[in-house]
Amino acid sequence: MWAAGAGRPNFEAASSSGETPIRPPQAAWQAVRMVLEVALIDVLPGHEDAFAAAYAQGHPVLAGTPGCRSVRMTRGVESPSRFVLLVEWDSVEAHDENFRATERFTQWRTLIGPHFANPPVVEHFTDVPA
Repeated sequence: MWAAGAGRPNFEAASSSGETPIRPPQAAWQAVRMVLEVALIDVLPGHEDAFAAAYAQGHPVLAGTPGCRSVRMTRGVESPSRFVLLVEWDSVEAHDENFRATERFTQWRTLIGPHFANPPVVEHFTDVPA
């Protein structure tokens, strides 16, 4: 916390002293444009519980990847064999270089891959400003 007036940066408009205002530092989460990986995963019928268990086992492998901000798996209500994986990454490069191009991806795919009905559809998205 800054003490009142004690060495505090001028975040306000320029003062009568002619001091140039400075902007507050951007939050780390704003400095790098986050991307959301969305993977649509269709699982073989009857494999749903085994897939969920494999996901639970592999979650630390994915979540521990440098540049991975969060991981969430959802399951379809109307289509219980359909899952959606949502992963927030620092960048597409973080996903590709820190995960896809490493042994982490091999470990992850070895765990969950046997349950796929077909290859997942994977895309990256960025937020749309309001």
